[in-house]
Amino acid sequence: MGALSGVRATARIRAVAAGPGDSTALPLLAGDGPLALRRTRAHGAGAAVTVVGAMSAPLGGDRLRIEAEVAADARLTVGSAAATVSLPGREQDPAAYEVRLAVGPGAELRWLPEPVIAARGSDLRMTTVVDLAPTARLVLREEQILGRHRETSGRLTSRLTVRVAGRTLLDQEVSFGPGAAPGWDGPAGLAGYRAVGQLLLVGPPAPGPSAPGPSAPDTPALLDAGGHGRAARTPLALPGIDGPGRAVLVTAVAADGRRLRSLLEQARAL
Repeated sequence: MGALSGVRATARIRAVAAGPGDSTALPLLAGDGPLALRRTRAHGAGAAVTVVGAMSAPLGGDRLRIEAEVAADARLTVGSAAATVSLPGREQDPAAYEVRLAVGPGAELRWLPEPVIAARGSDLRMTTVVDLAPTARLVLREEQILGRHRETSGRLTSRLTVRVAGRTLLDQEVSFGPGAAPGWDGPAGLAGYRAVGQLLLVGPPAPGPSAPGPSAPDTPALLDAGGHGRAARTPLALPGIDGPGRAVLVTAVAADGRRLRSLLEQARAL
């Protein structure tokens, strides 16, 4: 850590299957700086980890990174104790927050952090890269709140890349706030909503041979929260794997974080 370069911090998690049943061990659980990790009680099978913010971050110039590996047949849930608030700092450079996730054969990762809040004057670049084995399972939620209460938004750019067996399933980038592309808050963008998020669900193909002949693809589903938000549920085709309906992306915009979370969960229940 240096006064002119911001904070550098990395947290690492490794989960492995342990013994019979759904027991999961955590041989690696290490964090530093603002990224403190705590093993918490799991609701169901597997292990659970909570990211606890030990100091104000990310600030301008900070470089934060979380790495999580879920080995074969292990089950892990990762959440956070509170929202991550991106704040302006003394550095003019943007803050960077990088997440690298790897999920092995037969393993499951539930990545469910609390929202990222882009405070006025902040500039945060987020990158999430997920590598999945063909039989891995993933539940991944991302939520962004543009500004604190009655505050204009900071700059927030977020890119999500998901690969299955090395082949790209999803690669998308969004950018909001000052300096983003013109119209980001207009009718073709967020249309005035201050909360945006997505929920990605990926599962392995069903066991047994595929049904003969082409199957009808799933169709997108829309959900309207009566002027307080909207969500869309879109099936994705797993690259190189037969069988529809193995991956679903839910995207939503809403007036606030509470309505955003409700929309994502309702769309998931469809």
